[in-house]
Amino acid sequence: MPRPPAGPPRADDVIRSRDNPLVRRLRALKERGERGAAGLALLEGARLVQEALGANVEVVEVAASARFGRRPHEARLAEELARRGVPLRRLDEHVMRSLSELETSPGLLAMARRPRFEEEALYRDVPLVVIAAGLQNPGNLGALLRSAEAAGATGAYLTEGTADPLSWKALRGSMGTAFRLPHVRGLSARTALERVRARGLQVVAADARGALPYDELDLRAATAVLFGTEGSGLAAELAAAADRRVRIPMRPPVESLNVGVAAGVLLFEAARQRRLPRPRSLAKPRTAS
Repeated sequence: MPRPPAGPPRADDVIRSRDNPLVRRLRALKERGERGAAGLALLEGARLVQEALGANVEVVEVAASARFGRRPHEARLAEELARRGVPLRRLDEHVMRSLSELETSPGLLAMARRPRFEEEALYRDVPLVVIAAGLQNPGNLGALLRSAEAAGATGAYLTEGTADPLSWKALRGSMGTAFRLPHVRGLSARTALERVRARGLQVVAADARGALPYDELDLRAATAVLFGTEGSGLAAELAAAADRRVRIPMRPPVESLNVGVAAGVLLFEAARQRRLPRPRSLAKPRTAS
């Protein structure tokens, strides 16, 4: 049966020891991420927990400060957790602050099952697939995924060396997109390229050295867009493997954009082209030999 909504905790119900088993589990996830507990991710704040529940991600256990639940949206979330039978334990404020990644703790931490996606989901409708090749900064990865979802991308390959999309910083950057956007992790970039080519997608590389402005390429067809690392961009062999290398024209002295911003520019151009008829003068992709 559903648990009753969490009311004000009794003093003896509040966990005050940092050696408590729940606190140790939360700390392991905070410090070691995926290595802390197989198959789990650490969520902080009501917004991310709500996003997880909305995406039907299983929330396993929740820790809240004594003050959590006083605001209307927090009370509604506590009721939803109780309805789903999710255990909610209360932590002392000092213990909660020691676990928080934020300067001011929002007073809520949760452990959730990592979502699993079928690779087939990346290729629904007219595919628009992102390939993040070794993107190591979790905040930038989160921003890229958020842009991808907003622009209607169908999924992403996050190749080996790419940050964990369910790490705290990546989740904050994506605001929960990683719960919803189908993604496949851990393949080599070369293997990811083989997978999209086998499905007949054109491969477009975002490359500051590209010869073609991004808005002069026809992106209405099934497309994979390849993004490189923050500092050095795409490896030369990956850029050379693309059908087209496109650039975003910029006014000097600016030479590059944050990868999340660049992804937004390219992917929203694809979305625009797919909404409206386009002249036949757009450049067609070249098939790599």
